[in-house]
Amino acid sequence: MAEHPHIALVRRGYEAFSRGDMTALSEILAKDVTHHVPGTHMLSGDHKGLNAVLDFYQRLGAETAGSFKVELQHLFVDGRGHVMSVHRATAARGGKQLDAMGGIMFRIIGEKVTDLDECAEDLSIADEFWS
Repeated sequence: MAEHPHIALVRRGYEAFSRGDMTALSEILAKDVTHHVPGTHMLSGDHKGLNAVLDFYQRLGAETAGSFKVELQHLFVDGRGHVMSVHRATAARGGKQLDAMGGIMFRIIGEKVTDLDECAEDLSIADEFWS
């Protein structure tokens, strides 16, 4: 059975993110995309617009000396423009280790991701890591 096109789009996004391929990500994300990051740490909040979102992704790498990784676990689709992901994030920073489960609810309009609503299994883990 063929993979749903929205699942394929999000999978390509995870693969591009893992390669650090900002060009590929810029082709998947809408110009007015917003990535909502939960928590109370230095990277939380709403990153609005393609440049701000790509800058956020690059900062994840810079703040962790390139150690920030996400391992995609599952993708779910509703057929109405939403894909929900589950992933494991790992990183090292300032003597701290991150190993946390999370996910993102993607909104897709046309062939572009317009919104990413990130969720964490435990918000305190990310807050502590990024503090």
